[in-house]
Amino acid sequence: VAVVLMKKCGKRFEIACYKNKVLSWREGVEKDLDEVLQSHTVFTNVSKGEVAKKADLMKAFEDTKGDQTEICKIILAKGDLQVSDKERQAQTEAMFKDIATIVSEKC
Repeated sequence: VAVVLMKKCGKRFEIACYKNKVLSWREGVEKDLDEVLQSHTVFTNVSKGEVAKKADLMKAFEDTKGDQTEICKIILAKGDLQVSDKERQAQTEAMFKDIATIVSEKC
């Protein structure tokens, strides 16, 4: 499970997504929202299963009129993707190898 989180109006809103699909969605590769989201529900804490209150959603996302799918799209586009330590380490190692390759080609 990948968690995308957004803080708005002093509240924390999270959505549960599939790991690699969030980046595909943001790059425009993935178009189907059902392939990205595990649930169209907005949570205050995904891991504990705490669902966000309707009143909080209405206050924070006034222009959506409480439509969970539209709110999910906003969080998906503008929220922060939480990355695990192992994933972050793998990305760092891959970037280091890419830089090392470029530097060695220049010499």
